[in-house]
Amino acid sequence: MKRRGLVTLPARMDGGGLAMNLVQDIGAALLIPIVMAIGVVAAKARDDGQWADMPENVRQWFQSLKQPDHPRVSCCGESDAYEADAFEVEGDRYVAIITAHRAVTEIPVGTRIPVPNQKMKWDAGNPSGHGIIFIGPQRQVYCYVTPGGL
Repeated sequence: MKRRGLVTLPARMDGGGLAMNLVQDIGAALLIPIVMAIGVVAAKARDDGQWADMPENVRQWFQSLKQPDHPRVSCCGESDAYEADAFEVEGDRYVAIITAHRAVTEIPVGTRIPVPNQKMKWDAGNPSGHGIIFIGPQRQVYCYVTPGGL
């Protein structure tokens, strides 16, 4: 170690020295939050068995749904799905009404959820026989598929 003023610096090492160590430390510091975020996203998409009584084609449909405004991103997995067989139209947008829930987080039946137009899912049919709304932990809407469309 070399001492310069009040700061102790490591002696130069083979392979790049202090600058290389700093880059490695910063890289590790950036990598940790990224890995944690991936773990959180993966945990959200779990299936706790609440959809076990659904036919296989309906389960596959759930798993294949992508967000209409982010077509490479899942509608967020079966655990975030609520049945919303009732809806209203207010102005130029839909308001989904929760009619049943099997999801991990509970939103009471009868809750009205305004659906942003860009979250309306029209292109994937709906073999479930129910309106389905995908809602995140802060009640953000990922997708809404109206009832019908078998």
